Amino acid sequence: MPHTTNVLQVTSAGAPFIATTIERRDLRDDDILIDVAYAGICHSDIHTARDEWGAAHYPIVVGHEIAGTVAAVGDAVTRHKVGDRVGVGCLVDSCGECESCKDGQEQFCTKPSVGTYNSKGYDGEWTDGGYAQQFVVSERFAVRIPDEMALDVAAPLLCAGITTYSPLKRWGAGPGKQVAVVGVGGLGHMGVKIAHAMGAEVTTLSRSDAKADDALELGATRHVATSDAAAMKGAKRSFDIILNTVSADLDMEAYLRLLKPNGVMVNVGLPMENYSVFPFSLIGGNKVLTGSQIGGIAETQEMLDFCAEHGLGATIEVLDASDPSAVDQAWERVVAGDVRYRVVIDTSTISPA
Repeated sequence: MPHTTNVLQVTSAGAPFIATTIERRDLRDDDILIDVAYAGICHSDIHTARDEWGAAHYPIVVGHEIAGTVAAVGDAVTRHKVGDRVGVGCLVDSCGECESCKDGQEQFCTKPSVGTYNSKGYDGEWTDGGYAQQFVVSERFAVRIPDEMALDVAAPLLCAGITTYSPLKRWGAGPGKQVAVVGVGGLGHMGVKIAHAMGAEVTTLSRSDAKADDALELGATRHVATSDAAAMKGAKRSFDIILNTVSADLDMEAYLRLLKPNGVMVNVGLPMENYSVFPFSLIGGNKVLTGSQIGGIAETQEMLDFCAEHGLGATIEVLDASDPSAVDQAWERVVAGDVRYRVVIDTSTISPA
């Protein structure tokens, strides 16, 4: 039978949260039922629910940073058992047969992949996310949360962790490499922690010095205020890798000048405007300007294991959602950049009137 669960739901663009119930599908043979403990707030949740990217399907339950324990399993499940600590990130299905899926990059599935929320599944039903007390998903898309990692600090890693780990690993962050992280926020703070744990020397780039002390505590050795022309000039040709985590209209020319020859600038932020780049800024110095989209399921597990090994977790504040307006207020703080550094919803507090 379907599983009825308490959720936080938005009924239209700009509408406040309400606490209500929805039905999760009955378990298929390869499904697991998760008792959700914590759900992280991602800026993508806000963009989607406010229809800022278009194509929002209402009513909607967002949330793709899900951490909890397995409550029940389908008849054919072999990867997880009742009581296991698991997480779910941005994906809940893919074809499993295309070249990308076979290569462990389910996010690039050609069918295409199915997102955790606001995505039409292969069964024709729209997906609802993790601002909820229970969640049903195929065992293939649930990853194991290491025992030494608390569930609350693990939840944001299912998006913020993999979004920063994947490009840092791909482009060779490690000993002897100079890595700059643009933005010290929900994504950027994890980029700093992970790059430092990989052995790179890390510099943070932000408009002001407001978060300079935080950056050093997170693992950076230097902070540069990008509004300081002299400081930016002094940082010219300094970095092997620049990880841009902000969704702002940046002067790409200014940042490309900070790269060493053969350096790479990776964008994981999603600004609403196009970047403008003079081709010679790339050709002169063999520089790479690229992007990165989360990671596959195996790499997400690898990221969690790496973070556990190095004692990493998101820096969070836990939110009581017994009053749904608290989540609305938290969203406003996220938009304003007033969070250090991720908000995580205690889903046990979701209670319809």
